Order: sequence, then structure tokens, then C-alpha cells
Amino acid sequence: MEARVKKLFERYELLFKKSLGGDVDMDEVASVYASAFIAASPAGVLAGKNDDQLKHTMQQGYARYRAIGTKEMRVRDIGISPIDELHCVAHVAWSSTYARKDRPDVVIDFDVHYLVQILDGEPKIFGWVSGDEQELLRKHGIG
Repeated sequence: MEARVKKLFERYELLFKKSLGGDVDMDEVASVYASAFIAASPAGVLAGKNDDQLKHTMQQGYARYRAIGTKEMRVRDIGISPIDELHCVAHVAWSSTYARKDRPDVVIDFDVHYLVQILDGEPKIFGWVSGDEQELLRKHGIG
């Protein structure tokens, strides 16, 4: 399980890198997610489907990341907490680098906890829990 989940997030990191360069295949991005998902943050809980709306929302998100100067999104570490033989929580530590006008780049570390299911040997993200991204960006003068 651990090797498969780590490989999933290596792929996710690569897709994020491509998106920051404006070279993103939204079908490929959507392929890391299950057919439905839940997300929780200080903004509340959201449930959604892996459909054209998700692809559109993610495309807008990537455009926003580029607009605020995101240069890199890198996985620092992954911890796996198995739930059973098909499910786990992947605790992913990210580092993001942002370009700022007339100031040095800033690196922000943050964690996201992903719910992952492995069916037919393939891991998919079906949920995540994250902190207040907007507040963290504001705190560092981004956005």
C-alpha cells in the first residue's frame, strides 16, 4: 500500500508541476481522484463528483496559483496511516515556492491529509482535509 500511495503522490506532484507551466491535461489530473470525493477545511465541508465541474474548478485553481506567483509545489514527506487493506490516510507535507515582486522568493510549508482508496490495485484520492490556505498565503504576503 505504502509504495502505491507514494507513487500516486509523486505523479500528483508532477501533474502540479506541469500545471504551473501551463501544460496540464485535466483528464490526467482528474484520474488521480475517485468518482466522488469529500473535502474539509476551515471553509467547511464539500462533497463533489469527479466530473467536468471538478476539472473546470481545478483548472481555475491552477490559473490562480500561476497568477499569485507559484513557482513550485513539492512533496517534502509522505506518511501513511492504514485504515484497512483498501484505505489509508496519506499525510502529505508540501513545500510551495512563490515569486514576489522586488522581494526574495518565499517558501511555505503546509500539510494536507488525503483519504485514499485502492481498488483493482490503483490508488485514488477520495477526500482531503486541509488548513486555511488563504490565511497562510496572506500571512506570507502572497495573493
